[in-house]
Amino acid sequence: MSQKRKPEYDDDLLPEYDFSGAVRSKYYERYRQGTNVVLLDPDIAAVFRDSAAVNDTLRLLVSLAKAKVTGQRLTGRRRRSPNKPRQPTSRATRGASRHRGASAARG
Repeated sequence: MSQKRKPEYDDDLLPEYDFSGAVRSKYYERYRQGTNVVLLDPDIAAVFRDSAAVNDTLRLLVSLAKAKVTGQRLTGRRRRSPNKPRQPTSRATRGASRHRGASAARG
């Protein structure tokens, strides 16, 4: 009969390390909530010097998209009203009122 050998582990830990009270995945949820890793394709990553440049560009893109949806301008200026007169004018109406007043004054 052959005896079963216990597997020998190649343990690099020193005996003074004590993990008997350790909790597995203690900070996993906190890490997951605060991390959002996005991998960029190499051609896109070459355009940006660092993560701040990527974030600034994405913020600008989001603000442009929101402005497009709401119909607002990014500069904050008011929209011009279309080229149409505020009150309709008629030369005939203006001319008639002048003549009526003049004939009434002559008497």
